[in-house]
Amino acid sequence: MSPTITVAPVRKSVVVNVDPARAFEIFTQGFDRWWPKKLPADPALAQRSSAAAAAPPAPVPTSPVKESIIEPFLGGRWFSRCEDGSEGILGHVLAWDPGHRLLLSWEFSAQWTPNVSAPSEVEVTFKAEGPGSTRVELEHRHFERLGKEDGEKMRKDVEGGWPARLDLYAVEVARQSTGA
Repeated sequence: MSPTITVAPVRKSVVVNVDPARAFEIFTQGFDRWWPKKLPADPALAQRSSAAAAAPPAPVPTSPVKESIIEPFLGGRWFSRCEDGSEGILGHVLAWDPGHRLLLSWEFSAQWTPNVSAPSEVEVTFKAEGPGSTRVELEHRHFERLGKEDGEKMRKDVEGGWPARLDLYAVEVARQSTGA
């Protein structure tokens, strides 16, 4: 019997001064206003990887990102649409519970190429922290699906990225709350 591989999840949180329903709405429907205008995958790396692979991954767009979208339903896409009309898939909606919970697949390899065969997961929960405030908790997990070495690499890579993303989200919540 082989040992079970476990790679610890990444957990981050931020408190925003809106109720859970509004926090969820800004996170999802307002996603394009706060998510960075860049693709997570490096197109040059993806092209080198796909040239060497027997079953190449989906192509990674090379055009600048125009908008980023989370489709608001179970099975919806989490993707970026580029200026040339191409789309880069980040993942898919696995659970959609407005005001409470969002679960997304993260469909990348440790080399930042598209990988639908071993996705990790990003769960975001929205919990009332007090009157008019919400704790937004993010857990990125199941890195072990990539194998031990690649899972640990992906975990390390995203651990540094999620705090900046949540900070951008919090700034957008504050901007919308003040009407700035």
